Amino acid sequence: MRNAWTRLVRACFSGPARSRARRTVSGLLALALLVSLSGEVAVALDLTPALRAEIAPTGTLRAAINYGNPVLAQRGADGAPAGVSADLARELGRRLGVPVAFETFDTAGHVVAALGGPRTWDVAFLAVDPERGRTIAFSPPYVIIEGAYLVRTDSALTANDEVDRAGIRIAVGRNTAYDLFLGRHLQAAERIYAPTSADALTLFLDAKPDVLASVRQPLESYVKTHPGLRILPGRFMVIEQTVATPKERAGSAAYMRAFIETMKASGFVAEALAASGQHDAVVAPAAP
Repeated sequence: MRNAWTRLVRACFSGPARSRARRTVSGLLALALLVSLSGEVAVALDLTPALRAEIAPTGTLRAAINYGNPVLAQRGADGAPAGVSADLARELGRRLGVPVAFETFDTAGHVVAALGGPRTWDVAFLAVDPERGRTIAFSPPYVIIEGAYLVRTDSALTANDEVDRAGIRIAVGRNTAYDLFLGRHLQAAERIYAPTSADALTLFLDAKPDVLASVRQPLESYVKTHPGLRILPGRFMVIEQTVATPKERAGSAAYMRAFIETMKASGFVAEALAASGQHDAVVAPAAP
């Protein structure tokens, strides 16, 4: 176990990652491996004042939460954000010793667009995407989510690779991870846009396009109580959910890499998913 964590630590702060960390104002950033008497391990960072100021420059951790993905974020009974993303943000704030202020959005696209504006954020919970990577740095994934296709029971479509055909219309939430993926890969099928993933389901039901592209877990819950629908076997993409930071904050990105690996290894992510009822979501494996 200790050897495995030693390899993980070296991987997180070797090569390019180490060079980027050294270039930041928080040049004293260091990674330590702590082993308790019980044999449990955790990764800890030397959180210098400069690094804390880089991560949360206002003295408050501004965390963007996307309600468009119910696997990761839900509205709690008190109206506050709940779910694994909110739990990670609160734990991050606790470790930094700063309060957390949530900025909530209904789509991932709105989260990305808010960066640098009046509702800017210090951390966000977003899927990896090359287009977003122009302005955003991503941690290793903490949750793996499958993108799936929903069709009607009488649809002639039986497999994911049959969807990309001329005349096929796919309902999708604009600027979601699966929308961006399909935009890069579709050759013949047409995307029909809705503002959010929830609206895309309504569009699919009302306007009768051929397919709905969305996250597998909520689709599985929906078809259990709505006959006449089915999910195509397998998946058309894997969505890697990460902690995102502004790309120019290299020290923040390095900290998030170690933070997420710690949260996965400690069981925090699995427990947060279970507590929010997301038992089918998959915790991402340790970064190579």
